[in-house]
Amino acid sequence: MYNNEVTISVVVPMFNEAANLPGNIERIKSALKLTGQSFEIIPVDDGSSDDTLIKLTEMAQDDDCLRPVGYPVNSGRGRALRTGISHARGKYIMTCDADLSYDEAYLPAMYQLLSAPEAPDMVIGSPYMEGGGTENVPANRLFISKLGNIILSRIMPGNIHTVTGILRGYKASEIQALDLEADGKEIHLEIISKGIAAGFRIIEFPAVLTSRKKGKSKFRFKATAISHILFSFFEKPSILFGVVGSLLVVAGLAAGSYIVYLWQAGTLNPNRPLMTLMVIVLLAGMQVLLFGFLGSLLVSLRREIFRVQRRQGEIIQQVNQLSEAKKTTDYKINKTERVSVVD
Repeated sequence: MYNNEVTISVVVPMFNEAANLPGNIERIKSALKLTGQSFEIIPVDDGSSDDTLIKLTEMAQDDDCLRPVGYPVNSGRGRALRTGISHARGKYIMTCDADLSYDEAYLPAMYQLLSAPEAPDMVIGSPYMEGGGTENVPANRLFISKLGNIILSRIMPGNIHTVTGILRGYKASEIQALDLEADGKEIHLEIISKGIAAGFRIIEFPAVLTSRKKGKSKFRFKATAISHILFSFFEKPSILFGVVGSLLVVAGLAAGSYIVYLWQAGTLNPNRPLMTLMVIVLLAGMQVLLFGFLGSLLVSLRREIFRVQRRQGEIIQQVNQLSEAKKTTDYKINKTERVSVVD
């Protein structure tokens, strides 16, 4: 939780990133020093099988701003981010890749956005908005990423161009109040979904995504695609149920039209189960559409719950601040009284 002595926390998920250490940590430190603020770097070892954790531990012995954490079994980027965010003590929390596929110069830029007057609750570096771009990213991966973000941005609320990127900054009080659950890369979608539901103000800024220079890419198309598709259905159940239900209703109406045609032509065979089939298909289609409607209502209810939880968190934070202020005031009064008695 927030510590008055730390302003910025940078969470860096790591899995077999020994090749990028310690050079990239030093680049992150150099960038954060430009802010003039106190900071900490939290590398999260996601069950690496190389000597990533050993190197991090050795580096942390001589560096007070480096606070590595981790766990023994590889569990995914989502768990790594959740672990790092829960350990962060800064007023602002930022996340980036260990290979610095987004330049470290974006870190102080995010701090400027988050600490400005009327600052947003969350900022996202976007290579797919106007002014952003990519460099030397493999064509097949770039195509999949662009297509996925186009589809997901239509499904997710907020009109955000890049919903799967890791280059982000948050107000710690806001991101730590979210009940995050994802272990995989769908955590990026979960944060946006729950953040918007809770009333977060989110802005994007143009960023350039570059190809990894050292180490092996952790991108797994099949696993990522499946998790994102499932999350999309969860976010908008009307997509799945709406399409399936509509197809069933159309099929039922087509069967009904065919029955009418046969009846008019005098060739309708009453022994054929066409009428029964039509009724079953129509009823099934209407039920599936109803499921989609009920699912959309549940999503709306979930968003209302997130808004209430955020407001509850703000009230608790205000109460804690008042309590701390009262303790400080009482201490000063008692100290003054003791001095008066001595005099």
